[in-house]
Amino acid sequence: MTFDFKAFALKVASAHEWLGKEYRALRSGRAAPAILDSVFVSAYGSMAPLKSIASIGVEDARTLRVQPFDPSIAKDIEKGISSADLGVGTVSDGTTIRVTFQELTAERREQFVKLAKSKLEEARTAVRVARDEAWKEIQAGEKEGTLTEDDKFRLKDELQEKVDAANESLEEAFKKKESEMSS
Repeated sequence: MTFDFKAFALKVASAHEWLGKEYRALRSGRAAPAILDSVFVSAYGSMAPLKSIASIGVEDARTLRVQPFDPSIAKDIEKGISSADLGVGTVSDGTTIRVTFQELTAERREQFVKLAKSKLEEARTAVRVARDEAWKEIQAGEKEGTLTEDDKFRLKDELQEKVDAANESLEEAFKKKESEMSS
């Protein structure tokens, strides 16, 4: 009898996606448009995500260029970026906003690496929860008689292989981010 690992795979994929999103928003000292994903701007009487009212491009390694679709809201965009407290500087020429990233200090890098490590642990926790749920389903299958004891232990080994592969992949993402922040 086979066991369907689809629910487990979806939860693992969700954990990977979440970690990737968190890492994209984590500052590395390099200009990355993803850091502005959390910025909302008061424009036209409501709060709007920055990426829906302006184009964001990389100008150089330490500078992003934010080009509002409507130049009249450039001041609002500059105010929104500043109030987001991302640790970046802003300079406006009236129609374009340049977002500058300061060189990271060794102490700040350590803080970011610790934060990245804690995000990794959160993702690993999600994988563990998914593993536990799948294991409970396997055990329930044995109790219902749809799985034999041999199937249960074979599936447990297969599940552990999938968990190990997921954790290895999460660890690779962390190492990549760590090296990015160290350079």
